[in-house]
Amino acid sequence: MSNTAPTLSPVPLRKPYQLIHLSDIHFGLEDRRALAWAKQEIAAQQPDAVLITGDLTMRARRREFDAACTWIRSLEAPVTVEVGNHDLPYFNPIQRFFDPYQRIQAIEDKVEVDIDLPGLAIVPLKTVARWQPRLNWSKGWITEAALERCLAKLDALPQGTRALICSHHPLREAGTRGTALTGNGQKALTELARRQVLAVLSGHVHDAFDLMQPTAQGPVRMIGAGTLSRRLRSTPPSFNELRWDGEQLSVCVRNLEHHRTQEMMISAIPEDATPPSKPDDPVAPVDQIVRIDPPAH
Repeated sequence: MSNTAPTLSPVPLRKPYQLIHLSDIHFGLEDRRALAWAKQEIAAQQPDAVLITGDLTMRARRREFDAACTWIRSLEAPVTVEVGNHDLPYFNPIQRFFDPYQRIQAIEDKVEVDIDLPGLAIVPLKTVARWQPRLNWSKGWITEAALERCLAKLDALPQGTRALICSHHPLREAGTRGTALTGNGQKALTELARRQVLAVLSGHVHDAFDLMQPTAQGPVRMIGAGTLSRRLRSTPPSFNELRWDGEQLSVCVRNLEHHRTQEMMISAIPEDATPPSKPDDPVAPVDQIVRIDPPAH
């Protein structure tokens, strides 16, 4: 495999693409006001696609999936959905290992599917696994098969087509305390850098971010969406508006409290999605730290 990435000539666009990127809606602990607002915005804007990067539920209960699937199917736009760590069965290990997506059948036509627009492709990269060789399964893990599927889709794209990658976990290999947030994340980022992807979109940490991650093949842009649930971190509920004009990808963090985008973004990716509690934990400038992580009963 060559270490030199090809120079891509972008496909001219007739109009800029408008995309909505949302994540961590967590039915079971959802924010109904935020969800109603997001749905209204999607209907009004009529985006080219809605990208949902995981954690549809709190505990993967059937009633939570029923509510999440009903809401997702009501959206008036093409939708692709990634599965998050909260979407694998918690209380049924047999179903987790042998049929983990059984309760998402109502939206199976939207789960981990590509969206192909002229000159732009949305490609999934699965970061959840039925098991991991470590105790904390809430963190991400990219299997060889998942990475190969993603790269094969990228390699098959028409010349000049750019790509956005959708995953649940940020592809951060090591955190500030030396623990892997997403196993094999750096390997994946290096391969994505080789293919000059526009960005990797994710969720999981419940605060928005827009950061560059270095790799041996060059930097990769990582964009995170906040949450539309009551499981807040340092920012109020939000979603991202993405605009791609064929040359520039811009991000606007929409929120009900009308904070500016930069006020809503954290400057580093935390190791997990727990509330900030230590002096060096990443916190957005709005600094609305929730000290207690609301439980789901």
